[in-house]
Amino acid sequence: MKRTNRFTGYLIFFMLLTVLSGCGSKSAGSIENSESKKEGITVNIGIQQSIWPILLAKHKGWFEEEFNKAGAKVKWVEFQSGPSYFEAIASGRIDFGRVGNIPVLSGQGADIPFKEIASASTGEKGDAILVHKDSPIQKPEDLKGKKVAVAKGSSAFGLLYRFLEKEGMDPSEIQIIQLQPDEAQAAFETNKVDAWAIWEPYQSIQVVKNEARVLSNGKAIGTFSPGFQIVRTQFADEHPELVELYLKVSEKATRWQNENKEEAIAIYSELKKTDKEVIRKVLENSVPANTPIDESIINEQQSTADLLLELGGLKKELNVSEVVDNSFIEKVLKEYE
Repeated sequence: MKRTNRFTGYLIFFMLLTVLSGCGSKSAGSIENSESKKEGITVNIGIQQSIWPILLAKHKGWFEEEFNKAGAKVKWVEFQSGPSYFEAIASGRIDFGRVGNIPVLSGQGADIPFKEIASASTGEKGDAILVHKDSPIQKPEDLKGKKVAVAKGSSAFGLLYRFLEKEGMDPSEIQIIQLQPDEAQAAFETNKVDAWAIWEPYQSIQVVKNEARVLSNGKAIGTFSPGFQIVRTQFADEHPELVELYLKVSEKATRWQNENKEEAIAIYSELKKTDKEVIRKVLENSVPANTPIDESIINEQQSTADLLLELGGLKKELNVSEVVDNSFIEKVLKEYE
């Protein structure tokens, strides 16, 4: 069966994403302030429920501390998944965020003005397809006819697609139930769905607390779902020094987490009101980064974009490198050499 026929169901899903088209050497603990003050500027930072250095920095007040020195204020905007970030960018409601691979492709395809300013992770094990501990689903083909929960347009949906492609399955052979994480968690725990394609920390919560099984993940499939630090283009053009400051705080938080793992686990455990065992598992699966976006990531993104175009999920051909801007992170990291 041709791939374009196999993925009719996936095509229908991605057509839903077109709704976006209507939207318009210093130490790790040392951050140098901008010479020019940005009085009256409010920096809007998007954040999800993910256990990530940005949450650590938020808890410690590092963004507020450093942006205040530059004369700017910080406002946090919460989201459940990546696609919503781009609606907010299009309307000027957020300036920074960290999102997965599929949302950035959808955002670029909808001509939303943003830049990828750093790689935040490779995502080999950060997303997974889960089944219940006593589920009869033991192998990929056992998913046929079963209900699979996933958030539309998320990195986990991209993982689900890659899984189906690898196994030669048509999305129409399963029942894709589009649910945001809070809804999907309830559905999964009450057995209203048979499987759940999801990211961290939800993955580890289910594995550790409910003994859910990982049916597959990026490592098993032979792919990865990179995460990106993004910025609204106009903000970057107007305040390049604040983009560098954002990445400096991110670097400080990333290094602190890597150098103080047990303390970080304790902080996340308290913030999330969950067991340290869960947090430790999350950190094993989701290794944070704050590095330039290299060719391997660009090539992976380009392959995904080309396939979405073939399936009709994107309206136009994309050159994914056009939204990559490594200039900020490269400048920041030079200060740590």
